[in-house]
Formats: sequence, C-alpha cells, structure tokens
Amino acid sequence: MSRITLKDVGEHVGVSAKTVSNVVNDTGWVTEELKARVRSAIKELGYRPNAAARQLRSGRSGMIAVALPDLAQPYFAELASALVRAAEARSITVLVNQTNGQAEAERRISNGVGIPVMDGLILSALALTAEDLSDRLDTTPIVLLGEHIGVSPFPHVAVDSIAAAQAATAHLIASGRRRIAAIGAQTGQATETADLRLEGYKAALDAAGIPLDESLVCTVDQFVRADGAAAASSLLDAGAEFDAVFAFNDLLALGAMHEFTERGLRIPDDVAVMGFDDIEEARFSSPALSTVSPDTDAIARCALDLLLNEASDAENRDIEMTIPFEIVKRAST
Repeated sequence: MSRITLKDVGEHVGVSAKTVSNVVNDTGWVTEELKARVRSAIKELGYRPNAAARQLRSGRSGMIAVALPDLAQPYFAELASALVRAAEARSITVLVNQTNGQAEAERRISNGVGIPVMDGLILSALALTAEDLSDRLDTTPIVLLGEHIGVSPFPHVAVDSIAAAQAATAHLIASGRRRIAAIGAQTGQATETADLRLEGYKAALDAAGIPLDESLVCTVDQFVRADGAAAASSLLDAGAEFDAVFAFNDLLALGAMHEFTERGLRIPDDVAVMGFDDIEEARFSSPALSTVSPDTDAIARCALDLLLNEASDAENRDIEMTIPFEIVKRAST
C-alpha cells in the first residue's frame, strides 16, 4: 500500500493539500470545524507527518529530541544538561528545542514537525492538554516531564510538588517562623506548578495550626528574579508582618533576597528565605539559599529509560513516575 500524502487527505476532505499542511503544522487560518474534519481524515487514512514509525520498525536513528520551555531558566538548562549526560551514557545524541511554553510550538514538536526523524521525544509541556497529546499526529514515542499534564496516555516523570512545597514550608515552621509569605502564586496560567506548590504551602500551615493570611500570598507573572524582587517590595511597602518567605522557585527567592538586602533586612535574622529547584546559583548566593532539591539526574535517567522502553513496549504508555526530592538547608534559613 502506498504511503498516504497530504494530497490524499485533502482529496478525502475536499480541501487543498496546503490546507491540510496548515492543520498539521498549526499555521495559517483554518476554522475549528475544518480542523476537526482534517484531523479525523488524518486518523482515518493513517497519514503520518514523518517517517518516525517506519524508522522505529527498521532500526533506531540513535537520536532523540528534548523540548523544554525556556533554556534561559537555570533549572531547565541544568535539566537539559542532565538529559544530555544520561543520553550520552546510552550512546544517544540529543536535539534540544525551546518551546517558550507556547501551545503552537509544543504542538508542532509533539507532531514531529520541523525536526528530523527521531527515536523519541522528551517534552516538558506547559500549554498542551492531555486531549491535545491524545490527538497528536505523530507516532514517535514520547515521555512527558513536569506537573502540568497529570493524566495522559503517555509515560510521565515529575516531582510531587505538593509534598515538596509542604516539606519546604514545614522546614521554615520548624525553624520557629510563623508568619510565612508565599511568592509565586499565579492566575490564568496554563501550568499547574504554582497551584500545586501553593497547595503544599497551605497544607503545611494547616498541619501546624497556622491560619492562612491571604495578604502574605504574592502573585507573580513569571518565575524570574525581577518578579521575586517585586513581590518582596510589595510585601514591605504594604507593611506586612512576616518572618519568612517560601518562593516557588529559586529565581523568585534570589530576587526576593536581593530586595530584602537592598532594603536593609538581614537574612535569615529578620526574614528566612526558602526556594525550590536547587539551581547552581543557589549554592553560591550570599547567604546560600535553602531550597527543595529535586533529583535532576534521576529525572533524566528515568525519562530516558521510559522513552527507550516506550519505543518497544506499548504497555508502558501510562506509567507515572514520581522522582524523590530533599530539603537542602543552607544559611538563608
């Protein structure tokens, strides 16, 4: 049987091959109704955007793709490095991609568009839903990273953000802090990371019998230093009473520490600061930052193992792997 082409799909639906291409590549303007018809025809006819499925049947390419939201973020840069090291140990070459957390970019790479034939894809998706991934047009094996997609038809590797945030907040409570601010809440964002870490923060307060003070929960647009500094400034400007901060990632924590120091507060004497991610910069900040340390190397090894198993064993598709973490206590607390 000859391979199904864009033209074949177009003729089946009654549109041009270009329109089908626009749907596959998520480009151009196509109505939602027509997109649904084209995608239905793609599934019915068995069209594939690339030759990944045939390649896997005949032998591996020795290459995988890794797609992460933002390589300027130290956590994702360090995760990419860990994935490359884990792949090199298996004699696998890695093509690293940046999606900026945008649905269109995530959809394209999940469909194999714009990348050569790969043995598999490791994707940290911030915008795609489980339904989006169920509708992907490519059959290249895929493993998901992070908290965003909790239930999907693909293997998934993540840290328990609720448990980790609860442990981080509990560490601050154990050090004698009772007025603990949270920096990192978000509204209207696709990713669930902020919601899960906020849930863990609240659980720790509740377990310790500390009432939640909503005025100590600071919302940010992004998990970056500037937003951490701005949140710290807003707490001080509002005259809020607090003796500790749990920031939802290390960059927010570092930004807050900078602002506190600029405003004359002593860390940890006046305010203790706790982060999340254990990026390299946290070890060399002044004072060194206490943080949640996910086992990044374990994430990389687990993702690679699942990906290679997924390429040959369909029964692994719905595996959920939770990676351990530890609370690293440094001078900031």
